[in-house]
Amino acid sequence: MPPGWLLAFGLAGALLAPGCRGAQGKFAYKLLRHLFANYSSALRPVEDTDRALNVTLQVTLSQIIDMDERNQVLTTYLWIRQAWLDAFLAWDKDAYDGVDSIRVPSSYVWRPDIVLYNKADDQLSGSMETNVVIRSDGQIMWDSPAITKSSCKVDVSFFPFDEQQCHLTFGSWTYNGNQIDLHNRLDTGDLTDFVENVEWEVLGMPATRNVITYGCCSEPYPDVTYTLLLKRRASFYIFNLLLPCIMISFLAPLGFYLPADSGEKVSLGVTVLLALTVFQLLVAESMPPSESVPLIGKYYIATMTMITASTALTIFIMNIHHCGPGAKPVPRWAKKLILHYMARIFSVYEVGESCKSTRHPRVVDGRADKEEGTTGTGWGDESPGEGREGGQAGGCPQGRCPCHHDSLLRNVGYIAGCFRDHRAAQRRTGEWKKVAKVMDRFFMWVFFIMVFFMSVLIVGKAV
Repeated sequence: MPPGWLLAFGLAGALLAPGCRGAQGKFAYKLLRHLFANYSSALRPVEDTDRALNVTLQVTLSQIIDMDERNQVLTTYLWIRQAWLDAFLAWDKDAYDGVDSIRVPSSYVWRPDIVLYNKADDQLSGSMETNVVIRSDGQIMWDSPAITKSSCKVDVSFFPFDEQQCHLTFGSWTYNGNQIDLHNRLDTGDLTDFVENVEWEVLGMPATRNVITYGCCSEPYPDVTYTLLLKRRASFYIFNLLLPCIMISFLAPLGFYLPADSGEKVSLGVTVLLALTVFQLLVAESMPPSESVPLIGKYYIATMTMITASTALTIFIMNIHHCGPGAKPVPRWAKKLILHYMARIFSVYEVGESCKSTRHPRVVDGRADKEEGTTGTGWGDESPGEGREGGQAGGCPQGRCPCHHDSLLRNVGYIAGCFRDHRAAQRRTGEWKKVAKVMDRFFMWVFFIMVFFMSVLIVGKAV
């Protein structure tokens, strides 16, 4: 309870003022009987019923208990102070041995029916039955604590770096502005005794007075609206939802770096996609079902789309890698663009060549120049007798060959032809494998850049 509140009395409504002596206690009992002898708490305490009764309101925010984003309900612990003038509860303090104030149960006096308009609690009970302080001039002050559940429109567009504005609107339920004139005592809510919340930071609590004419009635109804300005502390969500997603996202481009023969390229992309789906479900469970997609949800969707695209491209590249001997030759434009320029840019070497080698065979029209000292290992090597006329074998003219076994010559020519076809098929297969490897390296860097820029954009919102 706020400091300065004094407990008073038992069932009979015993009355004591601070520092009272025993003699003053007798006058307090006498004052109680005198004040409430003909008093009724059912009627508005004004001598002129045509005049409005001024009521001042002050709200102290003690604690934010919970913010339910999914149901859009804010639970707070408030201290509510109301003050008004009761014309029938004034006395001459000199006639009662200087008794200037008394404290009685709030049910003894008339109270304004100030309620929270945007209340979202299923229990419609009023404020706690605490004592009121009555002063000799008829001024009444009623302090009561209350745990309120109010509706709050939550905008999660920038979750978890969002700011919320929750309104607490207080007003009389039955008395219009001609009967009760409600005013805010201060221009802002009192945050002196506020207990810091682990998730929300309170930026302010301004108060405004509004006079509204509702469709049901022609009389104006004044209210006091406190706007609670909240900013989410994003550290919890950064370390538990955002950073794991960023680290998982950087695994997706590495699928292009895996060798095509490993058999793990597609499974890595699918595993990363499933992991992000789990995080997406965690975010969706805590957010209200609205058309506004949170910022972190957009990041998850963009990352999942990117990973889906990378998995599809991986399947396409693996199909290129496994082109068999019957595949068509690599087109001329692909040889020039992919095998020549892009292979140099991304440092992709020939199939079977060490990446530390400083010598690279030149690819011209799909044939590789033979290196010095190599026989039968480079692309386009000619077997003995290859490239000569059918009447020649091994550099010996047919007319001058000491042997005239035509069948042997035909067999040798057949073997040489098979060898040439085999080397040409190997050359085509090797070219398609190199195309697939260059495309793998190209898409790996493209997706790395995409993940980096998306991560910078999402983290930049926190700054």
